[in-house]
Amino acid sequence: MPLLKIVHYPEPVLLAVGKPVGDGSFANGFRHTVEDMFETMYAAGGVGLAAPQVGSSQRFFVMDVPLENGEPNKLVFANPEILHVEGEQVGDEGCLSFPGLYQQVKRDMRVIVRAQDVAGNEFEMDLDGLAARCVLHETDHCDGIVFLDRMTVLKREMAKRKIRHLKKTGKWE
Repeated sequence: MPLLKIVHYPEPVLLAVGKPVGDGSFANGFRHTVEDMFETMYAAGGVGLAAPQVGSSQRFFVMDVPLENGEPNKLVFANPEILHVEGEQVGDEGCLSFPGLYQQVKRDMRVIVRAQDVAGNEFEMDLDGLAARCVLHETDHCDGIVFLDRMTVLKREMAKRKIRHLKKTGKWE
């Protein structure tokens, strides 16, 4: 399967609210696009990848946060809607659209999300820890929010300085 090009900040598609995945999309090649996204995500070493990150302004993402026993847990979230959040976690967060940049980001510890799967069937999931962090991060992408927006002003400025440095050294495309 061909790998898709991951776009880097500040590409405009990353800062725009994605369009909902329509019912017709589920029948017209959506499964193929999802598989390409999984392959792209795995090749880049990520656990989540949203459509805007591959240049498509749509509201869906793929993720694979392994189960406790180490088994893969491939999930597709089309048209995600956060129903409930609670708790707090602070941890290092990275993003495939921000290569080489990791920052401490505060997120909710638990999330209940409603979405549609690859076939368009609606489901709800109750997730915590890394899986909750991933769902919140990727849903943000669907809403045109990048993880810089979740940092304190000081950390955001430090991150932007690092991005400028990476651009000057050719390590940021």
